[in-house]
Amino acid sequence: MEGLFGNTPQPSAGSLGVNTHSSAPLAVRMRPRTLDELVGQQQLRAGGSPLRRLVEGDQSMSLLLWGPPGTGKTTIAAIVSQQTDRRFVEVSAVSAGVKEVRAAIDSARSELARGGKETVLFVDEVHRFSKAQQDALLPGVENRWVTLVAATTENPFFSVISPLLSRSLLLKLESLTDADVDDVIGGALVDERGYAGGAHLETDAREHLVRLAGGDARRALTYLEAAVGAATSVGERDDDGRVVVTLELAETAVDQAAVRYDRQGDQHYDVTSAFIKSIRGSDVDAALHYFARMVEAGEDPRFIARRLVVLASEDIGLADPTALTTAVAAAQAVQLIGMPEARLNLAQAVVALAVAPKSNAVYMGYEAAAKDVRAGKIGTVPPHLRDAHYGGAKKLGHGEKYRYPHDEPHGLSTQQYAPDVVGDAAYYEPTSRGAENAVRERWERIRSIVRGSRSGR
Repeated sequence: MEGLFGNTPQPSAGSLGVNTHSSAPLAVRMRPRTLDELVGQQQLRAGGSPLRRLVEGDQSMSLLLWGPPGTGKTTIAAIVSQQTDRRFVEVSAVSAGVKEVRAAIDSARSELARGGKETVLFVDEVHRFSKAQQDALLPGVENRWVTLVAATTENPFFSVISPLLSRSLLLKLESLTDADVDDVIGGALVDERGYAGGAHLETDAREHLVRLAGGDARRALTYLEAAVGAATSVGERDDDGRVVVTLELAETAVDQAAVRYDRQGDQHYDVTSAFIKSIRGSDVDAALHYFARMVEAGEDPRFIARRLVVLASEDIGLADPTALTTAVAAAQAVQLIGMPEARLNLAQAVVALAVAPKSNAVYMGYEAAAKDVRAGKIGTVPPHLRDAHYGGAKKLGHGEKYRYPHDEPHGLSTQQYAPDVVGDAAYYEPTSRGAENAVRERWERIRSIVRGSRSGR
């Protein structure tokens, strides 16, 4: 089930709910049966929400579920079917064509004609459908022969045709938090469908599985099942007879070592500091190493993106004016795509910023200006720069002798802009590195014209 827990192909109507036998994967057995059992997505489960009204009010409306893997898309489709006593039919966009889509809709229409149940048609990865395949869904949606629940991990405004978008209610699912994933694991340990209290995860082993899950509940349960299986084969039990899963067993079971990285402790700050300093020092390999440690440990990608945006202005500035654009684009990609794919967007930004020429002139310029302001060097605005658009302003001399730069040669006019107290201040001192060298040469010429004889340059 691609939703909250797993993605098992469903060959026939209603088959999603019957894989609860003991040999079924843990992720399938632990699939939520009601909205209240669904972990995370509080905004969708709230009282009066469209999803709550659909399930509890038994209203027919088509849904388009957009979110990262493992957040509950398929689960929601199954809940809509089970809690409203509808048939459930799943069509995978990976393997189905127009023929299969039409057959599913025709079957649902025939069922209604016989006075039977309504049908929930779940289309997984609907973004993989061609326009013709998506068009084939429209009659069933328009005539309400089916309640369509379509799931996508990609932005539907780019991947789903407008007619289908306009006929469906778009629900955006958020990545599960670590606390959500921990709740999923905790539930599986005590639930009768899971281990019913027969297994115990040591704290560091549990934290390891949560980090590896990366907000994907299905992945968390898959790893948990592997870890408990490994512990069972070893046979180690505690005084209560429970199978004990240690960190070492968890590492062996999922074939991935635990990254020693506490997001609330020294490791977080030390690795982050080394990451930023490696980029500042233009060591691409070291920067990628620390970046990988952060990602593999489950660090919030938004935190990494924010640090890159800050660094682009603080340590690169106008030495490479594209650095900020690159960092912001990576941050937007994190929001648009999500992990794990966005790790590549972030990695690209890390490399670009590491190899870029460096300058802290913008940072130093601001700090110098702020230091004067904090020291009380405020001064009054020169009269010729003051607002002259209100009645009586001219009588006060506001705006007089102001020289409009666009009327001057080269668009520059010699006049005082700063208050007297900081009239000779030189805050921004461009370097000669990268593109800032051209900025430096231009700024020196501009300053000599604007300040005239007061420039001293």
